[in-house]
Amino acid sequence: MTGQTDSSQPTTPTLAQLTTVGVGGAVDRFVEAQSEEEFIAAVRGADAEGLPLLVIGGGSNLLADDEPFHGVVVRDARRGISVLDDDAHAGVDAGAVSIVAQAGVNWDDFVAFCVDSGFSGVEGLSGVPGTVGASVVQNIGAYGQEVASSVSSVRVFDRESKRVSQLDRNDMHFGYRSSALKSSMYTAPATPADSYFPTPRYVVLSVTFTLQRNETNEVAFGQLAKALGVEMGERMPIADIRQAVLKVRAAKGMLEDMSRYLSPWMRGCKNFHIVTDVLSAGKLASHDRFTNVSGEAGFHQDFDRHSCGSFFMNPILDAAQAAALPEDAPRFDAVLPDGQPGIKTSAAWLIDHAGFHKSYQLHDGASAGLSTLHTLALTNRGGAKASDIAELARVIQDGVEAKFGVRLVPEPVVVGMDLR
Repeated sequence: MTGQTDSSQPTTPTLAQLTTVGVGGAVDRFVEAQSEEEFIAAVRGADAEGLPLLVIGGGSNLLADDEPFHGVVVRDARRGISVLDDDAHAGVDAGAVSIVAQAGVNWDDFVAFCVDSGFSGVEGLSGVPGTVGASVVQNIGAYGQEVASSVSSVRVFDRESKRVSQLDRNDMHFGYRSSALKSSMYTAPATPADSYFPTPRYVVLSVTFTLQRNETNEVAFGQLAKALGVEMGERMPIADIRQAVLKVRAAKGMLEDMSRYLSPWMRGCKNFHIVTDVLSAGKLASHDRFTNVSGEAGFHQDFDRHSCGSFFMNPILDAAQAAALPEDAPRFDAVLPDGQPGIKTSAAWLIDHAGFHKSYQLHDGASAGLSTLHTLALTNRGGAKASDIAELARVIQDGVEAKFGVRLVPEPVVVGMDLR
């Protein structure tokens, strides 16, 4: 399906209507593919015409320019999840289960399915916005879990060879918020590649996960243990872990505004009963209709929710860079991109200690500002443009670099603007 069939609606959405931050310009062509064949054909067609291609999932990890996107935006409408017959899949450990999810499946829908089915391993990633396809590009992680630890293979369309292929977990080269897919988009941090940007060389078609048949799991993150009132390492029902994660994310303003799924351009992208579940875990108590950040009816106005989520990645530093930080700066063992040992520090800590506190705005009444709950979220307070979000990001990057000598790298895909 291309566009919408309702004659009262425009034939294409704006990127503001497709993204959680609610900014972005018009789109020349929008394709919502109902089958794998249609999805691949849309990707092939854009490449054959030499047009910019943006494969979009939930729009949560994207900051797009205010100018029109003169290319093709493709969204995968396939939302199937299948539990495989383990006996037919050699190498699956006893007690494990293999699950295939199509790329267009809403990520939190997938987590809810797994928790409801008694499959453990992704419950800590509850409430993360986006889709299954995007989850492996970004290697999402939270509360002691990373998607990489559950992925066994990824079925992709290779835009270079024009063929469908399968990448196993080793082929994916997962790292902190990175993968082989994401790496194909950049020549350096925040520096887009000429060939494959803003969509990777390998377009995800489906992902096979290996989880455990277990309705309990260890609590592997201190903040989560505190929320559950247990000790680190203690086992808890995965349903309880999921609910605790949703509540912790809600307290930080890190749950997307579920009422965005009332929009004609987003309706059907997420299971509605899960929308209701997440609303009940967060601040929003109903599906009240207000004016959203883009000026449309149908969105609840909650300034802290209209963001790209965590905007900057936690920096991984070498020994010399880490030694230059203040003694009280957070330090965690990590691995540098070249495979050498490194030290990861907290972007939120750097931002706060550089003088950019919760609710920071460039000026009174600014339409963009830091979340009132979390310094890592740059929010659209209502009526912001992409340029407003980008200006705020640059000021924070410059301020942190001047204070600590560390240049923060954006986590979202930034289209049409330079935030190096």
